[in-house]
This record gives sequence, C-alpha cells and structure tokens, in this order.
Amino acid sequence: MASVYRGYDVTLGREVAVKILKRELADDPGFRTRFRLEAQAASRMAHTSIVRVFDAGEDVEVDPDGSRHPVPYIIMELVTGRLLKDMIDAGPLSEADAVRYVDGILEALEYSHRAGVVHRDIKPGNVMITDAGSVKVMDFGIARAVSDSSSTVAETTTIIGTAAYFSPEQAKGEPVDARADLYSTGVVLYELLTGRAPFRGETPVAVAYQHVSEAPLPPSEIVENVPRALDAVVLRALAKSPFQRFQDATEFRTALDEAIGGKQPSKRQMGALTNELYGPDPRNAAETARSLRQLSTDNSMRRTQSGPPVSWIWAGVAVLAALLIAVLIWVLAFRPTSTVPPTSRVVPEVSGKSWDLAENLLTEADLDPVRSDRSDDIVPEGDVIATEPAEGITVSPGQRVAVYVSTGQEMAAVPTLVNLSRDEATQALADAGLQLGTVRSQNHPTLAAGTVIETSAQPGAELAMGSPVNLVVASGTVILVDLTGYTVEAAQRELQQESLQLVPEVVEDPGCAASPGGPTVATQSLMPGEVPIGSTVSLTVCTGA
Repeated sequence: MASVYRGYDVTLGREVAVKILKRELADDPGFRTRFRLEAQAASRMAHTSIVRVFDAGEDVEVDPDGSRHPVPYIIMELVTGRLLKDMIDAGPLSEADAVRYVDGILEALEYSHRAGVVHRDIKPGNVMITDAGSVKVMDFGIARAVSDSSSTVAETTTIIGTAAYFSPEQAKGEPVDARADLYSTGVVLYELLTGRAPFRGETPVAVAYQHVSEAPLPPSEIVENVPRALDAVVLRALAKSPFQRFQDATEFRTALDEAIGGKQPSKRQMGALTNELYGPDPRNAAETARSLRQLSTDNSMRRTQSGPPVSWIWAGVAVLAALLIAVLIWVLAFRPTSTVPPTSRVVPEVSGKSWDLAENLLTEADLDPVRSDRSDDIVPEGDVIATEPAEGITVSPGQRVAVYVSTGQEMAAVPTLVNLSRDEATQALADAGLQLGTVRSQNHPTLAAGTVIETSAQPGAELAMGSPVNLVVASGTVILVDLTGYTVEAAQRELQQESLQLVPEVVEDPGCAASPGGPTVATQSLMPGEVPIGSTVSLTVCTGA
C-alpha cells in the first residue's frame, strides 16, 4: 500500500516516519479525498497505544515525459520495535504475552472508538511491539479510505491484504461499526493462542465465506493448554452477529481479565455457548443434505428386496426432520439484521456539532447525554469531539452517553526562565506543557555558560500547549581585542567596560625600552578572541632606559 521512509522534522527536531502512498491509489481522486479526511480524523487521536499521525499532504511527481502525478503522504510517529506478525512467524507466544498484547490493542480501540474512529483493518501486520514491550496500533482511518475505493471483496483484499481478519459484515460488504474491530481482534487473539488463524483457504473469497458461515474450532482443541475460559472469550468475539459479540472494547477487556483469573467453564457450558453463538454446524448439515441427494438419485444400486424395511423409512424420516430443523435454526441464526431491535437505540452522529444540538439529538433518541469538557487543538470550542459509547453503537433506551465537548486549544503559561541553566529551563518548559525551541548563544560578561539570558515569550504569557519557546543563553565567553600599543589607562578602561568586565593586571618589564610618549602595552597574556568571563589579563609595559 505504501513505502515508508525514516525522516527528520527540522522544525520540531524529531525523527518521524514518512509514508508515501502507491501510485495506483494516488491516481484515484476519490481516494485522495477520503485519505485526507481519514488522516485528519486519525490525527486527532493522541494515545500511548496508537501510532500518532502528525501531518498529511500531497506532493507532485513529474515523469520524464512531463506528465504529473499526485503523491499523497502521511507523517507519522517513528516507532522502534517489531511487527506482531513477525513475532507470530518467529514462534508461538506465551498465553500471558498473547493476552497482554491483545489488551494493548483493545486499549487503543477503546480510545479510538470513543473518538468515533473505526480502524477496519486490525491484524498483526498493523500492530507493533516496541523495544519496551508496549503495543502500538497503526494506520487508523487509512483502511476506510482504501476500502471505500473498492466495490467488491476481491478488489478490497488486493489492496488491504489478507481476508483472514475480516468480520462477517465486511466480507458481505455491509456497513461496519466498532464491533467489526472487536471481531478482528478476536481473530488476532485466536492466532496468538494457537499459532494459526481460525479460518484458512486457498483464496481470499474462500476465507471470507468461512467468516460468514463456518463455526471456528475452540482454541483449546488446537492447543491443549489453552484455558477453556479463553475459549469462551474467543468464541464470543468471533460471533457472526455483531449483537452477540462484545459491544465495546471495555467489555472485551473485562472478559479477558476475568478469564485469566476466573473459573473455567465446563464442557457443557462451552457446548451451550457454541450452540448459542453458532447453532448447529452448517458444514455438517450441508454434507448430510448432499449425501441424501446422492442416495435419492443413484440408479446404479440394485435392490435385493421389494422395498426398504419399515425401520429404514422411519429412520429416514427422522434424519430429514432433524436436517430441516437444523437448517431452520441456522437460517434464523445467520439471517442478516438490517434493523435495530425495537428495544434498542443507536447512538446518533453528533461529532462536530454544538453541545445544544447534540443534547437534543441524543434526548430525541431516548438517551441520557452527560457533558464532559476536554481540550482539543482541532475541534472548535463548544463542539462535540466524540461520544462514549461511540456513534453507531447500539445501546439500551435511556442509557447514559458521555459527550466530550471541546474547550478549545489547551493553553499553558510560560514560566520564568531567565537566569536558569539550559537543563533547568528545559525541565521547567516540560513541566508547564511547553517545548524547548531553538537555542542561540550570546556573549554575556557575568553569566555562566548555558544560563538563560532571554526568551521568545514573556513569563506568564499564554501559549498553546506543546508550543516551542526559543532561548538565548550565555556563551560563557567575551571577545577580547588586541590591546598592544594602547596606553595603560586606555587598555584598563577597555577591559573594565560593562560588556567585558575583565580584570586588568599591569606588569612592568625593565628589560625593554619605555615608550617616549608614555607607558604603552607591549604584550598581553591572553590572545585576542573569545576568552572566559572574569578572566585576568596581564598587560606588559616596558620601563627600561
């Protein structure tokens, strides 16, 4: 999808990752528009488990024949670590690591879903584990821009990659919400526990079909030491119907925590859960139907009696009845639901709207809006940043919905920095929520090297959180001129002036002839140029006959 380069931000002095989109994507004007909008949405998210998006734009590339091609790019946080995909390929992971990594993914989704951003392409290739062991999820919003450019599953998979992590609704081309990300996270958890994806096939379409119609094997049936409590979590996450899955990332994380230290379900309880989520195995039902059709149309078999025994007839009737019941249950269980149950409500879209309008929309939807103010450097003051639960999530009537309203850009007061050392000033800026900008050296007769002389902003001034403050610091030196030939009085005045404040010392030398016009400086102890502040300069004066 893109080529990634290591770059350097010369303005803020930091290393970044520069992601440049492939030409086949860049040549689509509709994609470029969606890509820009999704990058803007992703840039609003600042969370330790999410790779930050700093900037996005578009350059132009000129071919040798003179044709011009747009080059969309995105500037992201540079992360040092390994892809989770590479870690899986290197060998099995422990149960504790699997749960910890998935919890990190869910923590990122918990934040992004509150901000109204659905990832759509959660997979090990989009998750990095840093050298410190923390989780970083990347490419938020980009998958939506890509998938909206494609009309079929086959086309989409050529761009996004493997279909192994698709939710059933994605495979069927239906609208998706945050619960699609939770399904994909369930697939990642399955792969971390077992070393393989729950569904495998020779083509992406074959895998997508299994996501829609096949029941996965519980992980403990592939790896014996996987606790059955985790089986229950995985099966719930992989439910075909979004309404039967975990409804948000918080619920998923809670279930994981309980599974690690909780009671193991019995085989009967696991069987009941599997039947609840998936119904009778549709593959077995299809094989039974195929076998019956084959027997009913096979004319090569010769009868050895005039008719089948009565017991065979009743057995056939029983099998057909069981088959019809199984097919009926399966059809009811997997029938796509396009409407919201009458006892449920959908959180309306209120992001970017004023608080008053958002409050009215939520109240009209029979929900209970609760305002919570927070700063945001993009969303204007008074407008809604996001809701929790996120927009599009199905909830019960009367449920409380947290509405995060922007108070505008968060401001920080510039601290007093003059006369502090450079390190002390840097720490003071960080404590105030500001950054160190450019640092320029300047001579000062009394301040030690690195001491702050002046700043680009006055103490107490209000700046946007994270803004840089430029410093002028003392060099610890002053400029000494060549004093030879000066009279002693003139040389002393030069050294003692306010801008130098050096210490003169007169040394008489009877070994050389005195100047007829009066005592003058023959030599000086320090060479002209930069000298340390407060230095003593010896001035040699000839006093001989």
